[in-house]
Amino acid sequence: MTEELTMDHLMPAGIALGAGLLGAFLLRLLLRWLAGHAGRTRWGGDDVIVAALRTVAPWAAVAGGVAGAAAALPLTRAVQHSVNQVLTVLLIFVATVTAARVVAGLVRTVTTSRSGVAGSATIFVNITRILVLAIGFLVMLQTLGVSIAPMLTALGVGGLAVALALQDTLANLFAGIHILASKTVQPGDYIQLSSGEEGYVEDINWRQTTVRELSNNLVVIPNGQLAKSNMTNFMRPEQQLTILVQAGVSYDSDLEHVERVTTEVVAEVMTEITGAVPEHEPAVRFHTFGDSRIGFTVILGVGEFSDQYRIKHEFIKRLHKRYRAEGIRIPSPARTVALQQGAVVFPQQRTGEERAGGETVPSA
Repeated sequence: MTEELTMDHLMPAGIALGAGLLGAFLLRLLLRWLAGHAGRTRWGGDDVIVAALRTVAPWAAVAGGVAGAAAALPLTRAVQHSVNQVLTVLLIFVATVTAARVVAGLVRTVTTSRSGVAGSATIFVNITRILVLAIGFLVMLQTLGVSIAPMLTALGVGGLAVALALQDTLANLFAGIHILASKTVQPGDYIQLSSGEEGYVEDINWRQTTVRELSNNLVVIPNGQLAKSNMTNFMRPEQQLTILVQAGVSYDSDLEHVERVTTEVVAEVMTEITGAVPEHEPAVRFHTFGDSRIGFTVILGVGEFSDQYRIKHEFIKRLHKRYRAEGIRIPSPARTVALQQGAVVFPQQRTGEERAGGETVPSA
């Protein structure tokens, strides 16, 4: 100290420190009130920002109070400089962590805001968090008077060696970035690979893509393999899709009557079953003179891929019940067995579900 510590020094220092603590307390109360209002909005980004400010704002008030107290005390120039440096580094650290949390939270909010999708793209979240923390660390070193130029040079040389040693890992990393940037696959999409794996994309991180099958099993696929595979995305360009159900009626049926009854059943299913598309126009298309029946295709609209199983189930049940009530016959296939003296025709017995679907011929 350059002079004796007296009450004339302690009073302003105490007032400055108390003001900083009081400011931190009032800021926490204000931000808690703002958090309550942000929680009632539809956008999740404001919750992330307010939560981050609840960390950095009180610390900034406390640091300001400590800086004011230090300025009021009769400290030497070296001590004052050290205190200022410590407070500056503390503020930079808090601001860096807060900025990393805000940016990562906003990226996560954007990736999870797609029509009820619960997945996330952690590859972007992690990359942005690491970049912000790295920039904050370099700023802290520069504030402390440490030259960062040699460090950047060393990182460049070391990064080349690391890149050569981690070729597969980096290939998966850049493949994941390319997949997300091109928007061919996003978390929440239902995909099917040429190798047979299919399901909802849960997450795309720096190394792999996690796919949840309809059986709730998780399939882990390296990003490089996913980028090289032939893939069908059932959510793009539109989430809604059409499905085809094959059926058939006997040759003595009135096809106009069959089409009218089938269309009525389709309209009923599209209106009453969850996951169907009510505005989808019913479509029945006759296409084949088969051996025992006239075949046709029924085109149904579904909201998304997994809805098709429930809609097919209900449609086949209702169509079979309505055909029986209307007297429309779904014929059983016949098989001709050649004998030495002639031929004998054996009718096939089939269940209701088989009559409404494809032809299944049991073995003799």
